Amino acid sequence: MSNRDKLVFIALHVVAWLIFVGLCIEAGGLVVNFVFSIYKPEFVENLYQKLDLSEMYGRSQWAFFSTYSFILVIAVLKAYLFYIVIILMLKIDLSNPFNHFVSKQITRISYYTFSIGMLSLIAKQIAKNMQNKGFVVDNLHTFWEDGQAFILMSAIIYVIAIIFKKGLEIQSE
Repeated sequence: MSNRDKLVFIALHVVAWLIFVGLCIEAGGLVVNFVFSIYKPEFVENLYQKLDLSEMYGRSQWAFFSTYSFILVIAVLKAYLFYIVIILMLKIDLSNPFNHFVSKQITRISYYTFSIGMLSLIAKQIAKNMQNKGFVVDNLHTFWEDGQAFILMSAIIYVIAIIFKKGLEIQSE
C-alpha cells in the first residue's frame, strides 16, 4: 500500500471518529431533551436543537412518545453504525482484507444502514399522518429526511459485503 493510500485511510479514520463523536453528542442531547421535556418542559426551548414537543405531549402522550422514540432510536442507530465502522477500520488488515471479521462487519453495516433507512421512512410517514391530524411536526423532518439515501446506501454496502464473502470463499479454496 502506498503512502498516499495510507494517508487517505488515516484521514478517513479521523473523519469517521469525528462523525461518531458528533452523532454521540446529538444522541446524548436528544436524550437530555427527552428527559427535560417530561420533567421540566419550561427549559426545553434552551436545550439542544430547541426540540420542543411539549404541545404534542399535552395533546397526546402517545404521539409524543412514539415520535420521540423514533427520533432517539434513529439517532442511536446512526451513532452505533459509525461505531461499527470505527471498529472495522481499527481491525482491518489492508494487506489481507478478505477475512471473516471484515465480511461480517460490512454485512452488519449494511443491516444497520437499512434499519436506519426503514425507520426514517416509517417515521416520516407517521409524522405526515400526525400533521394531517393537526399536530405541529415541521421541526422534525431533519431527523428522518435521509431515509431513502440510507436504503440506497445499504443496498450498495450489501453488494460489497457479498463480494467480500465470495472473495473469502475463493481465498479459502
